[in-house]
Order: sequence, then structure tokens, then C-alpha cells
Amino acid sequence: MTDTLLRVESLSKHFGSGRTRHTAVDGVSFQVHEGEVLGIVGESGSGKSTTIRCIMGLERPDSGFLDYRGINLRRMPWAGERIFRSEVQMVFQDPYSSLDPRLTIQRIVEEPLRVHEPKLPAAARRDRVVGILEEVGLGAEHLARHPRSFSGGQRQRIAIARALVANPRVLVCDEPVSALDVSVQAQVLNLLKDLQRSRSLTVLFIAHDLAVVRYLCDRLVVMEHGRVVEAGTREEVYGAPKAAYTRSLLEAIPRTDPAAERARREERRRLRDIAAASGNAPDASEGQGAPR
Repeated sequence: MTDTLLRVESLSKHFGSGRTRHTAVDGVSFQVHEGEVLGIVGESGSGKSTTIRCIMGLERPDSGFLDYRGINLRRMPWAGERIFRSEVQMVFQDPYSSLDPRLTIQRIVEEPLRVHEPKLPAAARRDRVVGILEEVGLGAEHLARHPRSFSGGQRQRIAIARALVANPRVLVCDEPVSALDVSVQAQVLNLLKDLQRSRSLTVLFIAHDLAVVRYLCDRLVVMEHGRVVEAGTREEVYGAPKAAYTRSLLEAIPRTDPAAERARREERRRLRDIAAASGNAPDASEGQGAPR
């Protein structure tokens, strides 16, 4: 996992002009190594999705350098663009708007094959589509149906199948579970983790939820107000965060460990008792909702 597939250097993107000028991405730099899962995390407005859209060519950056396997993404020749488009695929946030409602599932999933492998016979295309649908938990019985027949979680599985049917090297996921019900999020995350391992994928995963990123990612890039404020391995960022912003994100993660939650409540109760004994008891409103 030492080969660098993607290199981003001093990337910047602004919207508007004059007094309405807004800096969405400001001098962002990071690398993505082959075979790893890199998470880009931050609150809404941190610039993480704009960064990805610049990499994928959906937005034109104002400055900076983007390199994919020696291909300058800002000045791609035709041959280089074909390589990039075939090797780097994206799963978007909203499964309801990322699938064409007029097309059948077979037509949706086989679309990358029509573009990148145009000489592939129709029967072979169908076999590839069925194979990837089965890999994501669906099957041949779904080929003739339309997106409206599926739940949000199933639609995201279809979107993942479409992204993987042409066997890319890199999968870019822009908050792929944030639009799903909580009960479905874990299923899709487990699917992505299994696919990354079985296919030896490199994954660039964007999220605002550090609990999700911790489960899936090897390294993290933390963004705030368009800038990278911290980067490191999962153990480094979660074990000893350096940036105050990262610490605030970590403190916002809901605690699901009952023992840890009990210990936290006991510590809060102890501090209140100490304050009361010293005559510095908190206002009554501060204790509302605290366990008794």
C-alpha cells in the first residue's frame, strides 16, 4: 500500500465574485495510496464534497495540481481521460436522484460497459450485470424493473453495482449512506467493506460522521472551512487528535458502549456533587435530563 494513485496539491476552488466570493476549497493537499480506504471528513460546508467534485471533473478548480497515475487531471489528453474515467468510478450521496427513473436496472448497470467496453457482446454484458448485482445482494430477477420499485438501500446497491461493473481500481463514495435510514446504513457499509477487500479496491470515502469513517477507513483527512486541519492514520487521529476541530467532532460521536456511558454519567454526577459541596452548584436548568 505504498504506491500513490492520486495526488492532490494546493487545490483551491472559489464560487462567486467580489463581495459574494466564497472560498470552498483553500490549498488542500493529500495523497491516496493503492489499496487503502482514505476518509475525508468534516461538517457540511467544510469543502470535502467540492474537493471530490474537482477531482472527478464535475467542478473546475481555480488552482492546484491533480495527478492520477501520472495523468494531469487538469490537462488530460483524450487517452488519459478514458483511462481515468474507466478506472475511477463514483457513488453519489442520494440514490433517489442518481438513477435514471426511465431506465431498467439492466440498462442502468450496463451503461459503463457500453461506454468503456463497446465491443462486449450483449450476452456477455448481461452476464456481467447479473454477476455484479448478485455481488451486491440483488439478482437477475431485478433486471427488468425500474428504480421506483426499490427502497433507498436497494437503490444504493444498484448505484454501487453500476460503479463496479467495469472493474475500476478506485471507488469514490460521496456520503453514500447519509441519505439512508439508520437501519440500512450498516448494511451498505458492510457491503462496501466486503467489496473493498474482495476486489482490492482503493476507496476515497467522504463523510461527516466520524463513527462511520472509523469503521471503514485506514487513513483520515479532516477538513474545516475548506482547509485540511489534520491528517493521519485512523489510530493517530482517533487516539491523539491534534486539532481542536477534530476533538470537537470526536466528542460529538454518540456513545453506544453502555459501560462507557455509565462512567460518563457517574463522572458528571461526581462533578456536580463537588460543585454543590463547595457552594458552586450549577443552575437548576443545567441538571435537567440528567440521570437520577
